[in-house]
Amino acid sequence: MKHSKIPLSQTIVALCKAHNITHIVISPGSRNAPLTIGFTHNNDFKCYSIVDERCAAFFALGMAQQLLQPVAVVCTSGSALLNYYPAVSEAFYSRIPLVVISADRPEYLLDIGDGQTVKQKNVYGDHVFYNANLKLDLQSSDKVDTLNLQNEINKYNTSEINLAFNKARLESGPVHINCPFNEPLYEIINELSVNIAPNIEEKLNINGFDEDLTNYINQWDKATRKLILVGVNSPNTIEQQWIDAFANDNSVIVFTETTSNIHHESFFPGIDKIIAPLEDEDFLKLQPEILLTFGGLVVSKKIKAFLRKYQPKQHWHIDPYSANDTFFCLKHHFKVTPNQFFSQFIPKLSKVVESNYNPYWSTVKSKRRKKHENYLETIPFSDFKVFNRLLQSLPNDSQLQVGNSSAIRYTQLFQMPNDVTVFCNRGTSGIDGSTSTAIGAALASGKRTTFITGDLSFFYDSNALWNNYIPNSFRIIVINNSGGGIFRILPGHKNTENFDTYFETKHQLTASHLCDMYGFYYSKASNDSELKTELSKFYNDENQPKLLEIFTPSEINDEVLLNYFKFIK
Repeated sequence: MKHSKIPLSQTIVALCKAHNITHIVISPGSRNAPLTIGFTHNNDFKCYSIVDERCAAFFALGMAQQLLQPVAVVCTSGSALLNYYPAVSEAFYSRIPLVVISADRPEYLLDIGDGQTVKQKNVYGDHVFYNANLKLDLQSSDKVDTLNLQNEINKYNTSEINLAFNKARLESGPVHINCPFNEPLYEIINELSVNIAPNIEEKLNINGFDEDLTNYINQWDKATRKLILVGVNSPNTIEQQWIDAFANDNSVIVFTETTSNIHHESFFPGIDKIIAPLEDEDFLKLQPEILLTFGGLVVSKKIKAFLRKYQPKQHWHIDPYSANDTFFCLKHHFKVTPNQFFSQFIPKLSKVVESNYNPYWSTVKSKRRKKHENYLETIPFSDFKVFNRLLQSLPNDSQLQVGNSSAIRYTQLFQMPNDVTVFCNRGTSGIDGSTSTAIGAALASGKRTTFITGDLSFFYDSNALWNNYIPNSFRIIVINNSGGGIFRILPGHKNTENFDTYFETKHQLTASHLCDMYGFYYSKASNDSELKTELSKFYNDENQPKLLEIFTPSEINDEVLLNYFKFIK
């Protein structure tokens, strides 16, 4: 087996193997050549070469999102690792274990005017859970007691790498390992020159927790209005018995976001359908005494506004890592998984309290759904109508990746098939990297994956298609309304040259030439009839991935959406 001659490179590669970090996304470069040599000549690793660093990091993030284990992304020195930053921040707020390994120049070569040198130590600041700044190996020409000093360097570097890898896994978040390499960079040897010492910290297998729940159980038993709100949540993580327990309690309403991946006929998806038409007296009826939340960040601005104004007496959050005070009334954080909490909490509750809370709002939900269907029959071809048709067409037992901004907000308004899992980069909610994330997720999951995105998000991340690992079953749907349609929904002066240029960013771009360049099958639709025709064959197996571009009228999309909330009221 071939190895880089540089001890630090050997140590990193060997410890990656020991920590089972076997998916390595490499951004080609020169200073990271020792790492590239080590990873690509070892059959224990699956290596991917992605040229654009921003795309590479989001691709790795998409893989880690699905694998639920660390994925490494490796780059050269200089501006390369700065391009990883958007994905690092997304990984931080979405709690995804992304391991950034950056090559660096020796410290004596910094700040002397050489190219591709930046201050790489701690460059991601507070957006990583650990910064490992490694030490430079000695060279044979160094006139010191090289053996003892090199052993101390190896010991330090090994300790730092172990710490970083353990943090990534145990904290489920990003870490940064910065590795200075001296030239020559390309020398290869056949035998390792280092002895590694893996130190792998195991997660505690907690069957419960020792917190006294008596007070919380008593409060829950007395409350007649309990609201459970579920944010971003991985599929199949909540045991069915706990879902059923809440579904059978008339004093409980469960609001689920599209990204929560939890389904029950008595739960309340499509939160905005419930919240948007309410008046003050209705909000008072909905205002909970206890709010229980779990999962990641919440998409719906309307539920945030409601709970900030009509605050519950108690807000409890369940999460093994952290708790956001999203509604400015957080009272307690249970630092365990939802299943661990529910297993200790639900069996100790008294019999279900008498309440009309769920039945009343279930009636409202039913009325809203009927109005929703009626509205679809009255509107012209538009973003709203397109999303209805797209979500109904998704293949069974497939994965949906959704772009940010308008795309995820439209998706929230519709009933999602129970066997379709949904993901979206809601950590920082940026449009950058959504396509790259979806491709990485499709590859790692092995599931048929559809990515629905807006035009600005798609063109912004168009280098994502410069990727040799896109499965043939991967499907992209671009809703092209010729600009940033969400800005037409927000308050502001519309239909002016200033608005069109600096807010909506009008354009005449299409995806057809990109598809030709990157080997995607391209199709398009500009009306409902064409859309039905294209969707009827869009998911058929082919020997290449496909992209469907849907052109919608930007002038009426905002009017159709705003009128929707008036109609269902």
